[in-house]
Amino acid sequence: MCGLAGEFRRDGSRADVAAVERMAATMNDRGPDDGGTWSQGPVALGHRRLKIIDLSAASGQPLVDAGAGLTGVFNGCIYNYRELRQELQAKGHTFFSSGDSEVVLKAYAEWGTDFVDHLIGMFAVAITERDTGRLVLVRDRLGIKPLYVAETPGVVRFASTLPALLAGGGIDTGIDPVALAHYLSFHSIVPPPRTILRGVAKLPPATVRVYEPDGRTSERVYWDPSFTRSAERAGWSERDWQDALLESLTTAVRRRMVADVPVGVLLSGGLDSSLVVALLAGEGQTRSGLSTFSIGFDAVGGREGDEFVYSDLVAKTFGTDHHQIKVPTGDLVPPLEAAVAAMSEPMVSHDCVAFYLLSQEVARHVKVVQSGQGADEILGGYHWYPPLAGVDREQALETYAKAFFDRDAAGLARVLNPAWLAEGDPAREFVAAHLNRPGAQTAVDAGLRIDTQVMLTDDPVKRVDNMTMAHGLEARVPFLDHEFVELAASCPPELKLAQGGKGVLKEIGRRVLPHEVIDRPKGYFPVPGLTHLEGKLLDRVRDALHAPEARRRDLYRADYVDALLADPNAELTPLNGNKLWQLGLLEMWLQSHGID
Repeated sequence: MCGLAGEFRRDGSRADVAAVERMAATMNDRGPDDGGTWSQGPVALGHRRLKIIDLSAASGQPLVDAGAGLTGVFNGCIYNYRELRQELQAKGHTFFSSGDSEVVLKAYAEWGTDFVDHLIGMFAVAITERDTGRLVLVRDRLGIKPLYVAETPGVVRFASTLPALLAGGGIDTGIDPVALAHYLSFHSIVPPPRTILRGVAKLPPATVRVYEPDGRTSERVYWDPSFTRSAERAGWSERDWQDALLESLTTAVRRRMVADVPVGVLLSGGLDSSLVVALLAGEGQTRSGLSTFSIGFDAVGGREGDEFVYSDLVAKTFGTDHHQIKVPTGDLVPPLEAAVAAMSEPMVSHDCVAFYLLSQEVARHVKVVQSGQGADEILGGYHWYPPLAGVDREQALETYAKAFFDRDAAGLARVLNPAWLAEGDPAREFVAAHLNRPGAQTAVDAGLRIDTQVMLTDDPVKRVDNMTMAHGLEARVPFLDHEFVELAASCPPELKLAQGGKGVLKEIGRRVLPHEVIDRPKGYFPVPGLTHLEGKLLDRVRDALHAPEARRRDLYRADYVDALLADPNAELTPLNGNKLWQLGLLEMWLQSHGID
């Protein structure tokens, strides 16, 4: 887990090494243990390292394989690197390190761009070939590891974070009206390749992109799971599905213990993270001292701010070394500012502050944690999936939009000044196209697919990556093991939606967890102070919306903002997000990153 950066020139000039060094320097938090820069003619690569596997200098990056004529930088973790290493050695490859980074480079040397099909893990990779001069960028199947790209005539720059690209200079920081429409409509999600800025894109998940020195670019999607029923599993019983998913999830959890440092667990007390702890206990991890971590906040506006009763129960049941972190409401403004600064893109979820504070504490104890993120999207845990079960595929858009969209086109016109309104209804058009793609058998399958491939990547997964890496903490997500996702995608929707959602996972949980954890009401990372805006937090939002930068930008209609500020908790999205917070957060993010 690290941060990478680079520049690829196609205009005949040498790469700007100083710009790459500036980009890499912004990611010291992602890689506090080591760093390096490499350049040769039109290419320069930079890297910041967090030492997790092979703690020696041999796995330092950028990594150069002179024999193969390859140089690369890598962010993430390859969980099957030991098996791949043995396979590559049998094919005649020799290794000078014992880590996974060199395995990535050797795998490319052996299989070319097909190397991605051999990798199990989370990764963003940049590799340059000495002999052809081409650059290859790759992102993992579920987009767990980020990769941002800025293209200008003759120049391609890339980095693990958007702010790193800003540090390199020369970026068009104008707001993209289409991305703005997504942000305000699609629950603050801006689907790839767009970002909120016109001059920065993100490489989509499961994508291999090749840049040639002559200006040509090619791209392919190498993974797209089928959300349909397979003939070979047609005769499976409910118990068969439970057994198969349990075996696959156990494998996923076991894989994510691969490290040369201790691995802990972020334990919310919900089903998902509790199940990760239970499976690790079944693998004997608690006997070796498994550390678990939970966070809670003061209640605000009648909303509870912690779920310690459940996390404490799980920790006691499995004998973990448990850490309970309590955050007073009065302390929220400083960590909010820090969390916003750590965001590669504006993210409205209240979980960001919770994850930021939790990661800050956890990083004092361990460098790697497993997290339960992704189970709701993969196994049907959200409230908008059951309504889809009663409609045809043709009706999926209306049903999904009613539950998930923050605003329609008319709602956007109420918020934005006319100069910032995109043509049409970009979010609705994007979602309609995705839901109508082949490869999803039912409306539920289509909803689960868009959430797995788009919403999950650009909301909870990005949130976890940004907030944990702000403290040099690596987060691993076993529910996003691609083999588990493939299996779950083919699981009949009725098994997922049973028992109010995640029914098949709840039945698995009944085998190993206290029943109180399974049959409890669904919980979230609660931060009541950001749902019910008042006091210092409300003042901070008001200041952001009235700042000189906000007035010059003039995104929002003044009458709409004034109405929200007059009654700050009156307007909520269908998912109970605060609409004033959504507007304020975007301005806070833009101002935090110096964007006028």
